Amino acid sequence: MMGTMAEHGVSLATIRAARDRIAPHVHTTPLWPSNLLSELTGVPVLMKCEQLQRAGSFKIRGAANFVGQLAAADRARGLVAASAGNHAQGVALAGAAAGIAVTVVMPSAAPLAKAAAARGYGARVVLHGASLEEARAEALAIADREGRLFVPPFDDDAVISGQGTIGLELLDQDPEIEEILVPAGGGGLLAGVAVAVKALNPRVRVVGVQSRAMDGIRRSLEAGGVLASPAARTIADGVAVAGPSERTFALVRAYADEVIACPDEAIAHAMALLLERSKFVVEGAGALGVAALQSGAHRPRGRTAVVLSGGNVDINLIGSIVRRGLVDAGRYQPLTIEVSDTPGELALVSRVVGEAGGNILEVDHNREAPGMPVGVAVLELLLEVSGRPHFEEIIARLREAGLRGVPGSAARLATVAAQRRHGV
Repeated sequence: MMGTMAEHGVSLATIRAARDRIAPHVHTTPLWPSNLLSELTGVPVLMKCEQLQRAGSFKIRGAANFVGQLAAADRARGLVAASAGNHAQGVALAGAAAGIAVTVVMPSAAPLAKAAAARGYGARVVLHGASLEEARAEALAIADREGRLFVPPFDDDAVISGQGTIGLELLDQDPEIEEILVPAGGGGLLAGVAVAVKALNPRVRVVGVQSRAMDGIRRSLEAGGVLASPAARTIADGVAVAGPSERTFALVRAYADEVIACPDEAIAHAMALLLERSKFVVEGAGALGVAALQSGAHRPRGRTAVVLSGGNVDINLIGSIVRRGLVDAGRYQPLTIEVSDTPGELALVSRVVGEAGGNILEVDHNREAPGMPVGVAVLELLLEVSGRPHFEEIIARLREAGLRGVPGSAARLATVAAQRRHGV
């Protein structure tokens, strides 16, 4: 049951004030329809493109609202923040616009692109610790040593109100929205959007989506109190947070309708889909809502908006993430085949695969495979296909051509013709 918004310090009034305060510093990001997701779910799906926001994520909203309310004495102290990347960039950009010195502490394994971007906005970047919690402890220590003001990534009314401006924009852009999927880590974005949306239209469902590797909010809601999720690796590094604060937990419990979680495999698949079909570069955290729809983890009940919360993915990781997504989707398939070590065999395989509409991405020709008869070679292929049924069709075509797989392999293509051919 919803409580009174004023009792939490975040309300429709504070979010509207934040919208006015940050207007000179943020973009009104597009709400983009997705035909693919609409067909998949059976309801209209639109994507709120915060990956196109300044600094590449929604975080500039909360940071700009926090900075915009500071007294002159606090501005003179300088700011310090802890972040896996997006909050760091938001604070760095907001601080630079206000002429405030900013230090950000990031985990040692933080994406290089995010650290470089924060430096590019003029911040001093300190890499410390193996987790966001360790980085936060160092940031608090710096605040104490240097007298800087700590900027919370989510546990602050001004920050939450700034993030909540997305909710106002969404309903302005499409008043017919019935559900909103919001990525969640510490809960600041989810809390802000939920407060704004429920105040304007309580019938709209607000659903948080977390990485299953670190789903502290979901676990906390199940337990009825704040729980910390242990540190874990996830491609959704932007939401790799132990859990909500007491503040965000109270808001999420009061105003969000549901919180779900998705595995990394679904997140990678969603990133690949967004890149290939929508031409959007979206980081793991930003793709959580799409992952929930594509994987079936959430089935929307009506016209749905998905918040793509950020696009700050390390360019060096895009290739491997896309590849993982394609593997998980069955688009990349390994195949091992025995062939006669004679001229024309590789050409035969290539022709059969090509005629079936497949593409050979990699090939390794091994004449010395253990246990293989003399005169027999092993081809290890990586095929690009449209999915598992297409792969099975290619296997059937190869079987018809008399080729077979290595004994014991998952792709064994044993046929009488192949056995005769190789003298087995």
